[in-house]
Amino acid sequence: MKLTITNAANEQLNLLQDENHSFLRLFYDTEGLGCGVNGQPTIRLTDTMFKDSDKAVENEKFNVIIDRQQSTFFKPEMKLDFTSKGFFRLSSPEGVLNPIIPTGTIKNEVPL
Repeated sequence: MKLTITNAANEQLNLLQDENHSFLRLFYDTEGLGCGVNGQPTIRLTDTMFKDSDKAVENEKFNVIIDRQQSTFFKPEMKLDFTSKGFFRLSSPEGVLNPIIPTGTIKNEVPL
């Protein structure tokens, strides 16, 4: 699995990242959306990598991780961009995975 981060997204992530959030996690958020397959692919900054359940995602700019079970909801190749409207956008060659990821949500801790 590979995530390409555009220059615009990289600049915004650098503004949001701090010493308490050393990983960028690809996360399938199901909070308030019903069952586990009704979710939204998103990103989170976190300080936690779980050795038993997480795996690294190929990326040149950040330490990107994903839960092995959640990886089925993501594509083998993805791109993270930051739009002129002030949102992150996660896409793949097959289409948009999430067009609106607000900056205020990416520092939320991931529920276990």
